[in-house]
Amino acid sequence: MHKDACVLTTKDFTILEVMLDRCADAGNAIGSLLRRKIEAATVVFREDVPAAVATLNSRVTYRINDGEPDSRILSHDRMNASTGLFLPITSPIGLALLGMAEGQRFEIGQDGRTKHITLDAILYQPEAAHREREAIARMATPTMRRAALRLIPGSGGEG
Repeated sequence: MHKDACVLTTKDFTILEVMLDRCADAGNAIGSLLRRKIEAATVVFREDVPAAVATLNSRVTYRINDGEPDSRILSHDRMNASTGLFLPITSPIGLALLGMAEGQRFEIGQDGRTKHITLDAILYQPEAAHREREAIARMATPTMRRAALRLIPGSGGEG
């Protein structure tokens, strides 16, 4: 397995290609990291991405250089939500995590130093959650579906 190997959904791969096309300086750290990711990627449909792979909007736990674990949601760009909740893929660490599998390490150069990023766990992956919801819906019998609907007396607007 190639040390930069990653698995990207078709959507995530397309986003990285657009980011590289729009990169003002393709020789900078983000530009070279984008090229590494694109060149090493195995591209799959969202239905086929393993649940243990970080995709866009996944909640992940990771470590830098064997430090303390941190948990974030991989986002497309900086979000105006709670500080520390999101990690944009426009940052070197967020970009490195995208497409990584649980337990995988990825090496990046940042601020003149080498950083080893380890993906410890995928806490939530939207594609896996979608597959799970679809599987539950397929297994539900008509009786189970009716049981999920509940009539609440007095809610019909009777006055």
